[in-house]
Amino acid sequence: MKKIFLAVLSSWLLLTSNAFASVEKYKIDIKGAHAFIQFRVKHLGYSWLYGRFNDFDGSFEIDRSNLENSKINVDIDVTSIDSNHAERDKHLRAEEFLYVDKYPNAKFVSTGLKLNEGGKAGTLTGNLTLRGVTKPIDIAVELVGEGKDPWGGYRVGFEGKTTFKMKDFGINRDLGPASTEVEMMLTVEGIKL
Repeated sequence: MKKIFLAVLSSWLLLTSNAFASVEKYKIDIKGAHAFIQFRVKHLGYSWLYGRFNDFDGSFEIDRSNLENSKINVDIDVTSIDSNHAERDKHLRAEEFLYVDKYPNAKFVSTGLKLNEGGKAGTLTGNLTLRGVTKPIDIAVELVGEGKDPWGGYRVGFEGKTTFKMKDFGINRDLGPASTEVEMMLTVEGIKL
């Protein structure tokens, strides 16, 4: 009886350890500047104004047994906004836009992933908190690549794009009908932990 119990226990431990091993954890590579959060918004409908957030951090998990169970969390220091124009950045940090004195951080937490056929692209759903408002958004994601790096580590990279209305996050400044939405582009490279 003891041998049967030990055999069942060891089989269970093997199965559960394999299940846990199928979930890989990654840290977003911000030290090597191999990740970016960029945005663009139309200026009067005539051109695009581009910018980025210089300071952010995050992590993600890949469930190899079921990729659609994978998840990501990203924290953004909104005060680090950079549109390559100091006076404009000061304006964007003000109350009528990002209101960084009251809301210095933004956050994205994924809630689901639906992959297209082939598993290399799909839609990541999650909650974006910006300016104290939390709303669900969809991000079109695509795997860029993965593999070993020259330093003995393992990396995965992907990019994502989303569009949302500024007023949905409490930014009500009228910039004209062509400038109501923000496009965000995310480039993420993660190092396996």
